[in-house]
Amino acid sequence: MVKKAIIPAAGYGTRGLPITKVIPKEMFPIGLKPAIHYVVEEAIESGIEQILMIVSKRKNIIVDYFDESLELEAFLKRENKQHLIEIVPVPTFPIHYIRQSYAKGLGDAIRLGKAFIGDEPFAVLLPDDIMLSEKEPALKQLIDQFNTYKKTIIGVKEVEKSKLKYYGVISGEEVSKGIFKIDNIVEKPSEHAPSNLAVTGRYIFTPEILSLLDLKKAPAEGELQLTDAIKELLFREECYGKVVNSRRFDIGLHGDYVKLINEFSRINAKRKY
Repeated sequence: MVKKAIIPAAGYGTRGLPITKVIPKEMFPIGLKPAIHYVVEEAIESGIEQILMIVSKRKNIIVDYFDESLELEAFLKRENKQHLIEIVPVPTFPIHYIRQSYAKGLGDAIRLGKAFIGDEPFAVLLPDDIMLSEKEPALKQLIDQFNTYKKTIIGVKEVEKSKLKYYGVISGEEVSKGIFKIDNIVEKPSEHAPSNLAVTGRYIFTPEILSLLDLKKAPAEGELQLTDAIKELLFREECYGKVVNSRRFDIGLHGDYVKLINEFSRINAKRKY
């Protein structure tokens, strides 16, 4: 069973400059909630019971957002606005945090969760990607497949050729409808992408990935890429890609963020996905 998740949120958010100089991309508003709120909700509704967020010293606002505010609760009670307490985000279980002192890549951020994960399978959710699902959340779709294959499962979506350069891209054999046995993965291909299947920012990993990341470590200059570790993992065990039945919005792309805001103006405010 997959009960633990890592949410890496320590990056500089360069695609969102200049606003990300002061407001983390994870806190970009979508309706009346920040983006990362929806990602945490997706994890909880997928059955996750423990979350570790990787943050930086610039991201204390994320920690504050999910923390209890006794002062605010007291004010709302005093003003007879108790009903507003229910919408203030306080997870049903503690969220743990590790501070990444320097942004050395997604692989390095996930590697910091080794002690938290132990020898269990775990999920990774990238808060750049907001997934809107009609039925099951995107992460739950991957967990269901993990329960079948017991191997690493990576969420993918078909993406138009011009956007493949922004994502990791897989190739492989389709072993059942929407399920691919991965034989290659390329990080942000500038040309000659191996397919049009782009990684969505939702993963279920076996703990073997952490051993590979721990062996590699981040270089003194540059970043430790998760994709490089996945490439090595392919030589050790089978890995699968699952085409998720969800609409993906990358808030790091201005056009996608605007589309997402417009989408939320049309759907029922009570819906979470």
